[in-house]
Amino acid sequence: MVAITLPDGSKRTFDGAVTGAEIAADIGPGLAKAALAVRIDGQLADIALPIEEDAAVAIVTGKDGEALDMLRHDCAHLMAEAVKEIYPETQVTIGPNIEDGFFYDFSRPTPFTPEDLEKIEARMHEIVKRDEAITREVWDRGEAVLFFKGLGEHYKAEIIESIPGEQEISLYRQGDFIDLCRGPHFSSTAKIGKAFKLMKLAGAYWRGDSRNEMLQRIYGTAWFNEKDLNAYLHRLEEAEKRDHRRLGREMGLFHFQEEAAGSTFWHDKGWTLYRTIQSYIRSRLEASDYIEVNTPQLVDRTLWEKSGHWEKFRENMFTADAEEKVLALKPMNCPCHVQIFKQGIKSYRDLPLRMAEFGCCHRNEPSGALHGLMRARAFTQDDAHIFCTEDQVTDETKRFCDLLLAVYKDFGFTEVSVKFSDRPDVRAGEDRVWDKAEGALLEAVAAAGLDYTLNPGEGAFYGPKLEFVLKDAIGREWQCGTLQVDFVLPERLDAAYIAEDGAKHRPVMLHRAILGSMERFIGVLIEHFAGKFPFWLAPLQVVVATITSDADIYAEKVLADLRAAGIKAVADLRNEKINYKVREHSLAKVPVMLVLGKREAEEGSVALRRLGGKDQEVLALGEAVNRLKEEAVAPASA
Repeated sequence: MVAITLPDGSKRTFDGAVTGAEIAADIGPGLAKAALAVRIDGQLADIALPIEEDAAVAIVTGKDGEALDMLRHDCAHLMAEAVKEIYPETQVTIGPNIEDGFFYDFSRPTPFTPEDLEKIEARMHEIVKRDEAITREVWDRGEAVLFFKGLGEHYKAEIIESIPGEQEISLYRQGDFIDLCRGPHFSSTAKIGKAFKLMKLAGAYWRGDSRNEMLQRIYGTAWFNEKDLNAYLHRLEEAEKRDHRRLGREMGLFHFQEEAAGSTFWHDKGWTLYRTIQSYIRSRLEASDYIEVNTPQLVDRTLWEKSGHWEKFRENMFTADAEEKVLALKPMNCPCHVQIFKQGIKSYRDLPLRMAEFGCCHRNEPSGALHGLMRARAFTQDDAHIFCTEDQVTDETKRFCDLLLAVYKDFGFTEVSVKFSDRPDVRAGEDRVWDKAEGALLEAVAAAGLDYTLNPGEGAFYGPKLEFVLKDAIGREWQCGTLQVDFVLPERLDAAYIAEDGAKHRPVMLHRAILGSMERFIGVLIEHFAGKFPFWLAPLQVVVATITSDADIYAEKVLADLRAAGIKAVADLRNEKINYKVREHSLAKVPVMLVLGKREAEEGSVALRRLGGKDQEVLALGEAVNRLKEEAVAPASA
């Protein structure tokens, strides 16, 4: 007898081994039809896998998140089968599911073309219609190697030879196609459906090593229904329109060039935007009792060795030799902040000490990973470290979370999720220290009233962390803010304070950032707003545009009044038609235009037009300036 415990706690018994499909059918025909896989004692498995012992079982359907990952993995196999049918000389290598889709890497002497992708996608739909059974087989390792070598699939044979000896060699067969895979998979190709699309071609080195062959990678996306597929494709279209690199160029904010790969050339408008955000954050920090500091760019390697960063980040650090010393451009600010904390004797009365810095950091990112403002080699963090006692961790965490959520709200982000990242495999500090740090952070999260999901093993090497993830206007998620509880670095760098008992104690160090990288956050903002910034944030807020030269002198007065009110404005007195001026400044995403003609000059009024609006409002100059002055106030100062 095999006893099966279902998620609701009920039990069902079977005379012998039973599959997930049979359990689903025993529960009801609706579930039998919807069943895609099974979870056995927490492990995802094929719906046809025999369950031979008592187990806790859950039937997985399309409503479960893991089913979508399976669908995408099935699509990778589906694509490989289609490629092999059309281009049999092609070798298949690896094909995992990824976020929003899948890819497969192929070895083929002739490059794929966009027309090839159309043929492959059409063949994939044919294979789905065939409703080929997908079955799992366990093979002897040596036989599997010889089998794939016999097919000319040398990459697949190499993968099998590299699998540890204790691991089972499982192959999945569908039709005439067979592939190495751990699984699980759906029971047939028909279960995949038709909501998939091949997206693009790329190159990828075998095993990620540039010394190996360059393979051809085909990316695709897959969903459970065409509505979700179309929504995803629409998001991609929107994302392309909102690409911060294109908008940054069109709006005259910044540019990049090869001579400074990974660094930003900020133009006047872009730097105005940068300084507006920095001023806003600075005002928030001052109101929250932070002190602001500034620390060196170049620091002797000995400090990084003491902190542990040299061992962990050496390959990503830029170095320079000076007088027989090795100096490193700082990749982060924390060890330098400890040095400031250590100057003079600190008492428990000085804690918590909240130390902030707009710290410029450098990291030697691979050139292929660079992506405009989103991933750069030179960036500035809105960084801060809170030195506190253990008893203050909960209050300081709650205080920080309140500040962070208020800042995000001011920037237009109201959907924020939290991930709790616990200890990584490679870390500094003893387990008892990590137990204490993780416990303190979990207690603080509960006190702050925040829900979170677990992100196992993704903590910093010195402590657990919270990651704050924003959702933008088109549903994409961006991890920006972080909070880390650190008992390790103060010990390594000998930071101490005098407690009430008169003895020296180690402070707890809370590493925290709200925006993260200033550059990356600006990139996120540009794409979130599609360049149409709120008035207070816009680098150029108003253009004063004349219809005729009769209004030129009046336009200069209007411009002077706006600037005197602290509004970022310019005048456009060119001898161009007003429709041309409106179109040009609308493309540049200027929030407000004040249009002036002979009548406005005579009456002392302005015709106010807002970006995206078709109507204009005629106001007295003073009223217009006062109204715009109120809108220009940053939320933190309102």
